[in-house]
Amino acid sequence: MPLLTPVSVICGVLLSEHLNGFAAFVPWIFAFMTFAGSLSANFQSLKAAVVHPLPLLLALFVLHIFMPVLAWGTGHIVFKGDPLTITGLILGVVIPTGITSMIWAAMYKGNIGLTLSVILVDTILSPFIVPFSLSVLAGAQVEMDVAGMMKGLFGMVVIPSLLGMLVNQFSSPDRTARLSANCAPFSKMGLAAVVAINSSVVAPYLNSVDFRFLTIAVTVFAVAFTGYITAWFLGKMMKRPQEEIVALIFTGGMRNISAGAVLATSFFPARVAVPVVIGMLFQQILAALYGHLLARSESKRAYQLDNKTSLPS
Repeated sequence: MPLLTPVSVICGVLLSEHLNGFAAFVPWIFAFMTFAGSLSANFQSLKAAVVHPLPLLLALFVLHIFMPVLAWGTGHIVFKGDPLTITGLILGVVIPTGITSMIWAAMYKGNIGLTLSVILVDTILSPFIVPFSLSVLAGAQVEMDVAGMMKGLFGMVVIPSLLGMLVNQFSSPDRTARLSANCAPFSKMGLAAVVAINSSVVAPYLNSVDFRFLTIAVTVFAVAFTGYITAWFLGKMMKRPQEEIVALIFTGGMRNISAGAVLATSFFPARVAVPVVIGMLFQQILAALYGHLLARSESKRAYQLDNKTSLPS
């Protein structure tokens, strides 16, 4: 996963002349990816979120209040007078949490029920939250097709997610598992295709690595890095169990970045997509980095616990 998106971005830039014409297929490919990713979810997760809402509210606070305000403030400090780059920076953090956060949470023994709850609730709310957040934080500076964005999010994210959940809910576990396994390789290929095609659209802005490009890259990395650590800090501060903290870290830090790139290239000038596409380079790498930090933290905690229990009373 940490290699797939950067390689796809590079391929998209190098083959931009050949891939540019396939942009119309991206929403359909993405809808299939969302359906495949939602096959492991069902409506029981939503019930758990309603019964115990605090962890869900913490994740939504990081995703849709803290991070958008941080991106807005950082954008106006670093890119003052450049509304398109500021909008791209904001768009990169207001999109819903990434479905792949479930993979990372499972890998590091996070609370899967909470992870699914955050993904499902955030996905269902996304057609309303994303246009609203952009209107509030960037609407006065950039012309937006709000209705088109809402329609795109329903078509690419909400409807395929609900279809995947319905299959999980009403089909036998064996059949669902088989369908999920059959879809998985095509979903990975779809992700590579979506990233490459979106990168080809903004290739003119990615071809030259100048000071401005490096400034955008460092800023995107810093903002994304802060999302993970803020979720970790909030979980610790609220004294949540370790498995909930792991779920908060990955759902709070990751984004459905491919959906953001589709929105950016479909409804905004190409320059808006540049910070989002750059964000693709870092997303899985940051997830791997925080997974490593979690593993080290857990090893240290286990070591200290062993030392305490081995001390003579």
